[in-house]
Amino acid sequence: MYDVQHSQDVIGISTPRRDIMVLADSGNRDSAKPFWYTRVLGIFHVNTIYVGPGMANYQPHRLEFLWVQWFHNMDTIATGWQAQKLDCVRFPSIFEDSSFGFLDPSEVLRGCHIVPAFVKGKLYLDNKGLSHCTQDSSDWVEYYVNR
Repeated sequence: MYDVQHSQDVIGISTPRRDIMVLADSGNRDSAKPFWYTRVLGIFHVNTIYVGPGMANYQPHRLEFLWVQWFHNMDTIATGWQAQKLDCVRFPSIFEDSSFGFLDPSEVLRGCHIVPAFVKGKLYLDNKGLSHCTQDSSDWVEYYVNR
């Protein structure tokens, strides 16, 4: 839920509200789309001490990051506001290098609503996934990004 008064979303990894959007990086993935979508699997922080060149002191600094599973874009046709069609995304195989990553929370634009493409069916018909961390036993073949 987007809280207009506080300009923030609440993301919970154990709730359905764990999908987010970030600005697309034209150097890496599909630069034709302005946004990338991902599911938050974990919210972490570490206290780090930098001991390399230019080190100022031995004081720990808090580093926050998100562990995410990326959605990949399925569209070969025009989507978006002008085409009046929703973006279609899917999870890549968990064995692909580009399936997972880490994000700085400051890169998150907002939470988004990812809706299953029910007509395409479930990814695992026996409701047994490959990974407990991703909770993929309930994944669908494709999803729509609800704007």
